[in-house]
Amino acid sequence: MRPPDAGLRGWRGITEPLQLRARSCLPVRPFLRAPGLQHGGGCAGTPLAWQEEQGPPTSRWLVPSLMVSAWRMGRGAVPTLLLCLFCLLPSTRPQTKIPLETVKSWADAFGGELYSIVTKYSGSLLLQKKYKDVEPTLKIKEVDGLELVKKFSEQMESMLRRKVEAVERLVEAAEDADLNHEYNSSLEFDYYNSLLINEKDENDNYVELGDEFILEPNEHFNNLLVNTTYSDIQLPTNVYNKDPDILNGVYMSEALNPIFVDNFERDPTLTWQYFGSSTGFFRLYPGIKWLPDENGVISFDCRNRGWYIQAATSPKDIVIIVDVSGSMKGLRMTIAKHTIVTILDTLGENDFVNIIAYNDYVHFIEPCFKGILVQADRDNREHFKQLVDELQAKGVGTVNKALTESFKILREFRDAGQGGLCNQAIMLITDGAVEDYEAVFEKYNWPDRKVRVFTYLIGREVTFAPNVKWIACNNKGYYTQISTLADVQENVMEYLHVLSRPMVINHDHDIIWTEAYMDSALPQSEELFASQAQSLLLMTTVAMPVFSKKNETRSHGILLGVVGSDVPLRELLKLAPRYKLGVHGYAFLNTNNGYILSHPDLRPLYKEGKKLKPKPNYNSVDLSEVEWEDQDEILRTAMINGETGYLSMDVKVPVDKGKRVLFLTNDYFFTDISGTPFSLGVVLSRGHGEYILLGNTSVEEGLHDLLQPDLSLANEWIYCITDIDPDHRKLSQLEAVIRFLTGEEPDLECDEELVQEVLFDAVVTAPMEAYWTALALNMSLESEAGVEMAFLGTRAGLMRSALYVGSEKLSNRKFLTRKDKESIFTMDHFPLWYRRAAEHPPGSFIYSIVSEDDAEGGGLPKVVTVSTAVAVSVDGKMGIAAAVGVQIKLELLQRKFWAAMQQPNDTDCSALDGACPLSCQDEVLNCFLIDNNGFILISKRPAETGKFLGAVDGSVMTQLLNMGMFKKVTMYDYQAMCKIPYHHHSGARPLLSPIYAFLAAVKWLISDFLIFLLEFNMSSFWHSDNLADAKAVFHHSHKHKKHDTLQPCDTEYPVFVYEPAIKETNGLIECGDCQKMFVAQQIASSNLLLLVTDAACDCSIFPPVLLDAKEVKYILLHALGLWVKCDRMRSQKLRRRPDTCHAFHPEENAQDCGGAAELCASLTLLLLPLALLLR
Repeated sequence: MRPPDAGLRGWRGITEPLQLRARSCLPVRPFLRAPGLQHGGGCAGTPLAWQEEQGPPTSRWLVPSLMVSAWRMGRGAVPTLLLCLFCLLPSTRPQTKIPLETVKSWADAFGGELYSIVTKYSGSLLLQKKYKDVEPTLKIKEVDGLELVKKFSEQMESMLRRKVEAVERLVEAAEDADLNHEYNSSLEFDYYNSLLINEKDENDNYVELGDEFILEPNEHFNNLLVNTTYSDIQLPTNVYNKDPDILNGVYMSEALNPIFVDNFERDPTLTWQYFGSSTGFFRLYPGIKWLPDENGVISFDCRNRGWYIQAATSPKDIVIIVDVSGSMKGLRMTIAKHTIVTILDTLGENDFVNIIAYNDYVHFIEPCFKGILVQADRDNREHFKQLVDELQAKGVGTVNKALTESFKILREFRDAGQGGLCNQAIMLITDGAVEDYEAVFEKYNWPDRKVRVFTYLIGREVTFAPNVKWIACNNKGYYTQISTLADVQENVMEYLHVLSRPMVINHDHDIIWTEAYMDSALPQSEELFASQAQSLLLMTTVAMPVFSKKNETRSHGILLGVVGSDVPLRELLKLAPRYKLGVHGYAFLNTNNGYILSHPDLRPLYKEGKKLKPKPNYNSVDLSEVEWEDQDEILRTAMINGETGYLSMDVKVPVDKGKRVLFLTNDYFFTDISGTPFSLGVVLSRGHGEYILLGNTSVEEGLHDLLQPDLSLANEWIYCITDIDPDHRKLSQLEAVIRFLTGEEPDLECDEELVQEVLFDAVVTAPMEAYWTALALNMSLESEAGVEMAFLGTRAGLMRSALYVGSEKLSNRKFLTRKDKESIFTMDHFPLWYRRAAEHPPGSFIYSIVSEDDAEGGGLPKVVTVSTAVAVSVDGKMGIAAAVGVQIKLELLQRKFWAAMQQPNDTDCSALDGACPLSCQDEVLNCFLIDNNGFILISKRPAETGKFLGAVDGSVMTQLLNMGMFKKVTMYDYQAMCKIPYHHHSGARPLLSPIYAFLAAVKWLISDFLIFLLEFNMSSFWHSDNLADAKAVFHHSHKHKKHDTLQPCDTEYPVFVYEPAIKETNGLIECGDCQKMFVAQQIASSNLLLLVTDAACDCSIFPPVLLDAKEVKYILLHALGLWVKCDRMRSQKLRRRPDTCHAFHPEENAQDCGGAAELCASLTLLLLPLALLLR
């Protein structure tokens, strides 16, 4: 018995905020303690036994103590004390007393009947017996994770080496073709233009450059229509398809066609091969029909792609300086912004960047990045683009300070061994320079000229052009003048040619591998997104530069283009078979920068409306953001450094879209992939995850059982290689295995160890077919109607299933099909019902219901999936051989539940303490069936099915948490997308009103539009291609008008987990004017709980307990010196730099540094006076 004053301990927090105070004033008074569990109670958590002996605490000793506390705290505490005193007054309504014995008997009766049904119709006891019978012939082998990861790495290295050899053959052919080609400015040559092929005019004749081009669907290329005998040519809209440079390049590169075909014949696992020309055309094999976007524009430019830029240049540190003085207003500012964005698009994760804007003073457009360079990953590039869009022109330009600041940053990073440690450059974007700033360059850059300076003169004004050009030419850079938006792309690309000169002169054919990306430019990409596991949509590219080998142009260092080939990451991961990694194991790849190349938890897509789209930062997700339990980044550091080793971590693995969690101990094994910047990791879960089961059976016996109609194999697993020989591509994996075993296809290459496991499992599980069939024939239509399907899966990917109802009557037709990836074996994971059962005691069943959000068709959940693991033990080692289960209608569960939850009217109530006879149908009771994550399977109110208990009854969930029956687990998602309300940032004025917007538009139409026409390149503007390009720019600028946008963010969210050691608990919740009793009872051999609560007591003063994710906000408070947000943005994670660098070459022709743009008069001069008059 506790002493009377013990009840005061809960009162020490009465100065807390009201919400917390309300909780602490409303105690739980336990009636019955679970074994080994001590219940504390909020303000007066007094055990019922003491309460009955002594009566409720009285004011005789309680009130004086509280008044002393009130005197010490001041008058403001008095209302609070009165509230808490009110809490302690006897309830005005007596609570409904729920007999504990009754609830336990209900749980036992319901649990027993449930167990009987699911064991009978799943056949779990039979399957367990069959595996038990073969235990003497089984071997359980422990997997050596280090040996496994080394073996996988060697196989991946061999595969990737073949891709490199294919690219090397293309480079050699392209350079030889150029050496033997003489430029012909009047060349006329027809080629297959990918936009125009198979197009006809009104006379039914093929259009120019659009001859007949046979296209056929090909499974190897995701069923796209392709031509595997020939390549074709793609050009962006702003590149003229009959330009002499284009025609000569296309003609020369025809020599690549036979090499493309030969490469594909040598290595049928090759996918896309291509040559991207420095002039802008893109030769792609196999040839396809290229489709424009919704605006009729082809914006894809191969020179903007990561593989092109990385192959053409070495790593670079870039400081972009932009003039934002008053003279830059209007179109000049628009062009300048577009120029910055285009430069940013040429940077990759091996580059570093910052942007400085200058007028009367110098400022970094992101204050958090002041004085540093940041990695030019996708996150930072997108962040810079948003800030660039907000720049406003005003004041007077002072470029010398900006140049000085830029040189200082670059020197500090160079001296500190930070950044790219290779090329360094300053990009100056301005409409003029009043002097050449020789003193700045003499102090910071001469004589070594370690920093190149590239200058972009914006507008038609040429008064200051000589100074701007002098700056570039005397600092090993390049000068261009940009007068129109259409000029930006070509002029920006010039800097890449300059940076590539040293490499070209040396003829260093560096092999580069890109970060992961998805090729959304190809047709049907959206259908592709929906059909495959997200993490397997990505690819990497191997690329090499192509140089001119002509001696007369050696010092100019002419880059002809880049040759590349795509490597889908799913092809790499095929070399790490799922069956060797166990139920929860997986393989993953990351880059030298720590970014994920492939990982089963990588989610590169998000849903916008009904469309799946790549996230803005999908390929710059860091390893530490997926394996976030690695808080000291030990794993990340070792893998980036290319080390070989292993470590162990306790991890929380989210499953079922983050609604549930598995607690695992994982062993991580890792090594590098030689010849690439990649590292490979293999994860095995401790315990059964590190064992492989080996069984023996004859081919004849196994083959017989493989032919049973209820059997299937995991079609994404590689039992036999079927995607190389065209004759094998139509075969399913099961068909391929059967043909291999029967000798029908002796050329098939199969994994003999996996095939042997399949044969063994087929024999052991064969009796299940007859068992299920007999049940289906003798099934009682009344008492057990609602059992719809039985199924099993083995660790070899073998599945069997049987229907107890007609297929047309199935409540969930997607189950065990490709439309429900979570329910089948995939390259990424075992089925969810298998994974959850494996972490539950064998013989005990996991009941799963879809949450309300995921219910089919948006309605209420109708079906429950039930599964259990089948374990085998050999020499003290336990392995999971299979999982088996049934799918039943929720209606059957409900019928059995309500039948069990009542006492007959003639019940003997003499020994029961509480209401009797009792029924869950009584108005005074609420009865719930919940699972081990708190989701409701059964409730009186059907609308609550699938909901989380905390959202329905916050009071009971809060007390279950306080008592330890459930625990809250905080999870993190560093790949989330958060909705943000759109608002346009502007330093000049608040949001435009509709009237102001209208007036501004009229003003622009009258005056600035004429200036726009004058400054635009009139001679080329009238081409329809450029009109389409302008339309695309206009369309893009209006995309931001949506009210809400999604952007990448970090979130934290709760998951609630039942503590199975607590079999039962109960208590009273003080709810103001009443007490609410609840009883929770575990249902044996399941993950279910029976919860019975008092329905009459209103406990709505307790807030709901919700599962909502909350965005993690990184604070930025200058006054308090808290710079958490800035520190996070500025942090430079460990990375491994590329092995090669080509910054300078003594033979390069630095005088080839650009020239003045051509001027166009005529129409411009005619319209100029009118434009000036209107302004």
